[in-house]
Amino acid sequence: MKELKRLAFMICIGCAAVPSIHAQDLHFSQFMNSPLVTNPANTGFIPEGDYRLGANFRNQWSSVMAIPYKTMSAFGDVQIAERDNSWVGVGGVIMRDVAGSGNLTSTKVYGSVAYHQMLNLGSLLSMGFNVGWSNKQINVTNLKFPDQFDGHFFDSHLPTSVALAANNISYLDIQAGLNYAFFPDERTYFNVGFSTMHINRPRESFFAEQPGISNRIPVRHTAFINGSFKLNDQWIINPNSYFSLQAKSYEWLLGANARYNLSGDGENILIGGLYYRNSDAIIPMVGLGYKDFVFTFTYDATISTLKNYNNSRGAFELSLVKEGLFDQYKGNRREAMCPSFKTY
Repeated sequence: MKELKRLAFMICIGCAAVPSIHAQDLHFSQFMNSPLVTNPANTGFIPEGDYRLGANFRNQWSSVMAIPYKTMSAFGDVQIAERDNSWVGVGGVIMRDVAGSGNLTSTKVYGSVAYHQMLNLGSLLSMGFNVGWSNKQINVTNLKFPDQFDGHFFDSHLPTSVALAANNISYLDIQAGLNYAFFPDERTYFNVGFSTMHINRPRESFFAEQPGISNRIPVRHTAFINGSFKLNDQWIINPNSYFSLQAKSYEWLLGANARYNLSGDGENILIGGLYYRNSDAIIPMVGLGYKDFVFTFTYDATISTLKNYNNSRGAFELSLVKEGLFDQYKGNRREAMCPSFKTY
């Protein structure tokens, strides 16, 4: 285990010493519970509410890293400018990630807007975009570089050839997306979406520019499919799939969760599900719903070769989402849009 930790540590340091590294952006296994991060067209797309508030937390690699990766986010969105067949959604999200011995810290703040247009009584088209400020900083005093290894230990007193041009950088980031929802009856619902992040290809590097080396962030493409099927007054099944591609890195999740109506009126629900991330993890889900609040917990159980070192202990995530109505007595499109145990 000590050798693994040393190897992981050296890999992290090696990444810090390379001017251009392509990797996946910050993300959550519970993509369906971080809607504004997944696609800005989700802003204001709230089938069972007028507004939505949520928070997410992810803890990763605590079994093999002395300092695990921790990712947190908080978001909120609301529907405005409602008409008979259209409305506008506005919202925002804050993300923060802290990783490794150098406290590599990422902070992202995005504001988003989306337009939603009913095409007929059973379908909806949405388009949205967000603009955000992103900041990354690193504490180099806690880092040890490969040329500070004396054959036995890393010695921070040894000189290093690694020189950072800056340890704190910021840039503007832009994302856009499209969604389509199909809900032919009160028991059936489909939703597909596609988004592109880093449209403006911002520069991101702690190092000075070098000829022939690109420090621009690769464009990231994300697609998802969600479904919801009400079997009866006790069960609703929600299958989900998510695919993301950035440079040569990709991620694919597939699975489903089921909701059981504990109280009979939809005020209390029990959630259970299972997801699979390609060649990486099996992800069980459990959760509870109480009135307008839904809490879910997932655990990434590693199935790749890394399981030989972390005993399949990959990551855990927590999500808390609240959807609310400004006026629960007004009749609107929500009742017929997405299957629900509740009646309005």
